[in-house]
Amino acid sequence: MNTFKVKDREFSSGTHIMGIINVTPDSFYAGSRVDKNVIEVAMKMINDGAEILDIGGQSTRPDAKPVPVFEELARVIPAVEQVRKALPDAVISVDTTSSLIARAAIEAGADMINDVSGLQDEEMAQLISETGVSVCAMHTRRESVIKDIHLDKIVGLQEIVQKLRKAGVPDEKILLDAGIGFNKNSREDWQLFEDYRNIMEEMEFPFLLGASRKTFLGGMPETRLSATLDTTARACKDGILFVRVHDVKENRQIIEVYCG
Repeated sequence: MNTFKVKDREFSSGTHIMGIINVTPDSFYAGSRVDKNVIEVAMKMINDGAEILDIGGQSTRPDAKPVPVFEELARVIPAVEQVRKALPDAVISVDTTSSLIARAAIEAGADMINDVSGLQDEEMAQLISETGVSVCAMHTRRESVIKDIHLDKIVGLQEIVQKLRKAGVPDEKILLDAGIGFNKNSREDWQLFEDYRNIMEEMEFPFLLGASRKTFLGGMPETRLSATLDTTARACKDGILFVRVHDVKENRQIIEVYCG
């Protein structure tokens, strides 16, 4: 397993938790929406076992309407500032596809950027390099014309790595996400989930799995906790370095059972 470094932390084995903090009113899972209680939520996640807090101000579900930059800034930056002040040792990630938002977030105290667009903003990779923060970069297949999903993921992830390396970002600051929920349908999500270990081995990078309460698990978001825990157990068995989840305590308990 390759090493991932963020802030003053180093992760090279086991499965760790990134906790989801959505400061948006339209996240697909209503239970994850955070308003004025962001500090309380962040503290609870840290106490429950989250090692990275991922703050996002724009929903990325397929039918979500884009949020204007000024609105995303108004949601995200105060949240980052509050959490940084209350939890100076916490590792803070910001979930954004905009280099403008990312720069403001880093200035406010973020240690990492989580970009689900695969660095489509041409300035993002250089910003990551210049500021020295870490990055989680995801491949999205929603608009892809490549039929073979495995090939699509490998080609897309390799392009992301090349872009980051070209900008000067060291490998140990790169975490990859193959993109559960960002494919053409739930069947492809399951196909990707079953192929995750093969993709990791081929890429030779640490990976994050973002399967928490997503549509491919069936039912409604409120009923998908048990299925989410099953994916976390599989992540432990497959050596996936991070899981990005809504329910930190429950997933932590699964990790303790399956990862020891």
